[in-house]
Amino acid sequence: MKIAVIIPALNEQAAIGRVVSGTLPLTDRVIVADNGSTDQTAARARGAGAQVVLESRKGYGFACLRAIREVGDAEVIVFMDGDYSDYAQEIERLVKPIAAGEADMVIGSRIRGHRERGALLPHAFAANIFFSLALRLTCGLAVTDIGPFRAIRADRLFSLEMQEGTFGWTLEMMIKAARRGLRVREVPVSYRKRIGHSKVSGSLSASLQAGAKMLQTTWRYLR
Repeated sequence: MKIAVIIPALNEQAAIGRVVSGTLPLTDRVIVADNGSTDQTAARARGAGAQVVLESRKGYGFACLRAIREVGDAEVIVFMDGDYSDYAQEIERLVKPIAAGEADMVIGSRIRGHRERGALLPHAFAANIFFSLALRLTCGLAVTDIGPFRAIRADRLFSLEMQEGTFGWTLEMMIKAARRGLRVREVPVSYRKRIGHSKVSGSLSASLQAGAKMLQTTWRYLR
């Protein structure tokens, strides 16, 4: 199946070249959505071979929304972070159930997989457990993580009519997928310490703001 990888990025110049170069041999297209970086993220992504699109509206979801317009004839879209925390070689693990006709969307679970010590901070771990449990109880999704490393059939993604522009993007996708009867599976993935400083989990205030936005998103779409 033709695979497009989307990597939202904001000031990831230290990692983005390694992420792109490690991903390109495994996929048909790598699209980096630069979300207003003030460093060399865009230049280094291009230098490594990625297609780079610019999104001035700040927000993870806005970057993803901009990038999905460029996937062309890709049959599967994979989302991953640009900080080198995800293992590119595990893209095949995410895509395999979709290629086999067993799933429409596959979530990579860092909770079930191998995590490098310190890679997933305690408050991030707790948030993932909380939101995963909420999705299990309200939507029937048997997941343990809401992490961004995931794969979805392109036609199914477009049918969801995604709207969320910030950190609620991943939750919106999962809630809509459950409500519309998509087959959602979870597979364990590995996770390592990111390169550079996290804009979200790296500070308590940013984590609280992201958590509040995710709660709002969950409430809105569950209603």
